[in-house]
Amino acid sequence: MAQSNIKVKVQKFGNFLSSMVLPNIGAFIAWGLITALFIPTGFFPNETLAALVGPMVTYLLPLLIGYTGGKLVHDQRGGVVGAIATMGVIVGAPDTPMFLGAMVMGPLGAYVIKKFDQAIEGKVRSGFEMLVNNFSAGILGGILAVLALLGVGPAVNAFTAVLVTGVDWLIDAGLLPLTSILIEPAKILFLNNAINHGVLTPIGLEQVQQAGKSILFLLESNPGPGLGVLLAFMLFGRGTAKQSAPGAAIIHFFGGIHEIYFPYVLMKPMLLVSVVAGGMSGVFTLVLLGGGLVAPASPGSILAITAVTPPEGMAYVANFAAVIVAGAVSFIISAIVLKTSKKQDEDINQAAQKMEQMKGKKSSVAGQVSAENPGKLPGEVNKIVFACDAGMGSSAMGASLLRKKVKEAGLDISVTNTAISNLPADAQVVITQEELTPRATSKLPDAYHISVDNFLSSPEYDKLIATLQGGITEEQAELVEESEKDAVDVEPNMDEDDDLLLEENIFIGQEFATKEEAIRFAGEALVKAGYVEDSYVDAMIEREGITTTYMGNNVAIPHGTEEAKKAVIKSGFTVIQVPNGVEFNGEKAKMIFGIAGKDGTHLEILSGIAVICSEQENVDQMVQAKTAKELKDIINSK
Repeated sequence: MAQSNIKVKVQKFGNFLSSMVLPNIGAFIAWGLITALFIPTGFFPNETLAALVGPMVTYLLPLLIGYTGGKLVHDQRGGVVGAIATMGVIVGAPDTPMFLGAMVMGPLGAYVIKKFDQAIEGKVRSGFEMLVNNFSAGILGGILAVLALLGVGPAVNAFTAVLVTGVDWLIDAGLLPLTSILIEPAKILFLNNAINHGVLTPIGLEQVQQAGKSILFLLESNPGPGLGVLLAFMLFGRGTAKQSAPGAAIIHFFGGIHEIYFPYVLMKPMLLVSVVAGGMSGVFTLVLLGGGLVAPASPGSILAITAVTPPEGMAYVANFAAVIVAGAVSFIISAIVLKTSKKQDEDINQAAQKMEQMKGKKSSVAGQVSAENPGKLPGEVNKIVFACDAGMGSSAMGASLLRKKVKEAGLDISVTNTAISNLPADAQVVITQEELTPRATSKLPDAYHISVDNFLSSPEYDKLIATLQGGITEEQAELVEESEKDAVDVEPNMDEDDDLLLEENIFIGQEFATKEEAIRFAGEALVKAGYVEDSYVDAMIEREGITTTYMGNNVAIPHGTEEAKKAVIKSGFTVIQVPNGVEFNGEKAKMIFGIAGKDGTHLEILSGIAVICSEQENVDQMVQAKTAKELKDIINSK
């Protein structure tokens, strides 16, 4: 237990160190590219543009790290004080990039202001809060900057010099390859980012200042060792491990996500020998040929490595050779391990679960190597959420239809709708249009995601209902029975919603050349009816550009974006009949329902429209209606 606690604490500390650097990797890469391109030995030497190199590494990068470290401790206020304190170490050691100093002063400055805020909480007189906040941050930040300049900067400068000297000694003594004995196993323990960005990156950037490149950037990020393991599984593995290895290899080598090969090593612990030997071979090749990078390669992709390889000398040859040699050595040893292993391969899903247990949290890439959907359908589902961009149109109609099907199937499951940006954390099943599924998946990666191209009559609804019915438990059945006793019939009554759907807002026999023309017509009708402000019309056009509002069954429901909700005065609808249809992304919309929703008051009538439009024959009747009254009567009669 004690060892486990120590490991967790080390991982947390490592994650904290890397969290200061990772959000700013783009800035490091920008600096590296400018360096590689415009310094005197770069691809396109340019004295004017090369003037960016010094200020960026001296001021910009350390300040970004200090601000980020402070924000991690005490949000925006901590970030500001952390950046002020970081400026002290920068000025205190102007000849050395103060990355380590920023990692110290950023969090320290935030910690000091956090403790001050806690001490005065509830003690500041009303009206003086802003004054106290601003002056406390300025005074404490200034004091810390002075202390950092006089003491911390010189101390960190001396410590960095010792580390750089130590690395130089390892290189001169030919011992640098031995670092792989520590680095490769540490990666499997999820200390890779801590080692790379918390230790190697600051020292490596100091070396870049002196030599124009650093070998340290490739000690951890070399994709060769992991690639060798995955190639061996492709050829000599068994079961799901062999099937998933090709996809994992692509993600690892080109995407730079090294975490994806960790389960394969955990499956066969002897493969640690492969990655250690591969890592050592790669480092030896770098030392022998003089390889190195001008900036961190993050993620550790062959593409990122190529981008930050310096142009002079044999750098490209050395770096690519290091990747190839590391991969070849790792592959040969991995192949021997797999071929001589008599034990059946462990299931890759179990290995992925083991990896997540070691990591202490869900892995965003574990599902990529698993044969199962990482967000698989739970055994007991009680919450389904439809999501669209704004959460008031297509998702509301889809939720209405599925809610009806769920009720008819006797399932006690909540079905709601929302905007993707507001997806609740407890959503178990998320249904979105195909174009929006990636956004929804990134928002809730652990949920079970379903993509549909037709919210009104998707076969996915019936598949989901059938699956849920197959998995219903006795307890759920009892809950359903109890809920049905108390259930209230919520079928919408259109006659009670006259203020939402008026005859004067129903337009018969319209013709439009484009969907934009039709959407603008619908929006202007909403404006004239007093439902929305003028700006809502443009928001409807913008919403259509995000993903189509065509619902299927010749029906479209244009509406505004989520941000445009503030332009809605009150809920209302406009109905436009287009007998010849207007094209919506390759489909013909003959019934267009323009929607303005405020505070959910439109959802009942929208639910009714969804149920009606789910049957093509009902849509055909509305398309054939001759008057606005006849069309409204058709809606109210269903």
